[in-house]
Amino acid sequence: MAERLRPGRLAWGDQVRVGASGLRARPARVILSALGIAIGIATMVAVVGISSSSKARLLAELDELGTNLLRVTPGQTLFGETANLPAESLAMVRRIGPILTAGSTGDTGEPVFRSDRIPATQTSGLTVRAASLDLLDSLQTAVRHGAWLNEATAAQRAVVLGSVAAQRLGLRVGHQVWIKGQWWTVTGVLDSTPLAPEVDRSALIGYPAAGTYLQYEGYPTTIYTRSEEAAVTDVREVLPRTANPEHPEEVEVSRPSDALSARAAADSAFTNLLLGIGAVALLVGGVGVANTMVISVLERRREIGLRRSLGATKGQVRGQFLTESLLLSVLGGVAGALLGTLVTVGYAAWRDLPAVVPLWALGGGLAATLLVGTVAGIYPAMRAARMSPTLALSTA
Repeated sequence: MAERLRPGRLAWGDQVRVGASGLRARPARVILSALGIAIGIATMVAVVGISSSSKARLLAELDELGTNLLRVTPGQTLFGETANLPAESLAMVRRIGPILTAGSTGDTGEPVFRSDRIPATQTSGLTVRAASLDLLDSLQTAVRHGAWLNEATAAQRAVVLGSVAAQRLGLRVGHQVWIKGQWWTVTGVLDSTPLAPEVDRSALIGYPAAGTYLQYEGYPTTIYTRSEEAAVTDVREVLPRTANPEHPEEVEVSRPSDALSARAAADSAFTNLLLGIGAVALLVGGVGVANTMVISVLERRREIGLRRSLGATKGQVRGQFLTESLLLSVLGGVAGALLGTLVTVGYAAWRDLPAVVPLWALGGGLAATLLVGTVAGIYPAMRAARMSPTLALSTA
């Protein structure tokens, strides 16, 4: 009995070489088709990379500033009026066990001017605040130039400017500012305080000087506390009753670091939107690959008929065109991943951010290209495999 003939099998390497030969024959079309995939992958990688870089910077900032800062402010009375914290509220808050340090500021309601020639309406959004001597310990803010208030200067007409206030006034240490008809000497300028932006826009003076020269009553309007990390939630619960035992409902307690956490959440939502745009671009690229492969099948009917006549099976023809589709998609995917990485690194360098490109983004992008290549190549490959050898040769 005659032995049944079996068709030869192509090794994986041979299959790839056959598929690559089809792409090399049409370089211009291949480049344009791969460009659609590359744009989609580059968009997705760049979006994830830029978002991850921004988030890394934000988390580093949170770690540096700490999440154990709580801010106590007066709320409103039952009649809708602005409440006051008791003058002794800072001392009472300091007695809470887990609190490491506490400082306060009091809004005097007075503006600060560069000179006595500035109209009273041009305040530049700057105000004068009385400050306790341990305020900087609570905010973990450094003095950029000059010196912070001490027991002596807190009772004199001495001013320490926040970073924004110093910039808007255009003043340095040793210059003078005009406050309520009097000249005050600038003794220091602070670094930026991200968790207390109101301090950046303030001219800070001592409580004794505020009472003597501005007739300030001494009520703190904001108390800043640093507590042990593990006890922040418990401290937050007892602060209203401690700061104002008679009217705890008139006390508001906030956690400034929550604003940075909210920013991280907002960045994530925006990232999801941009990822959707990248997915649409990838889908369009996949349609371009499918279109290229369909046209390739129609143009290469003679090649298909000749291969079938020489003994190539339907599976081998199907594998050839599916391999071409995958190679085309992978070419675009690799180019897109590199482009997206370069965009992320360039943006991070421009904005002074840590360059972060998650490996899952690169892996996910390449996996997406394989999926797109497979889906885009299935129909053209099946169409080529179903083509009759005689019909392909006669119509070529």
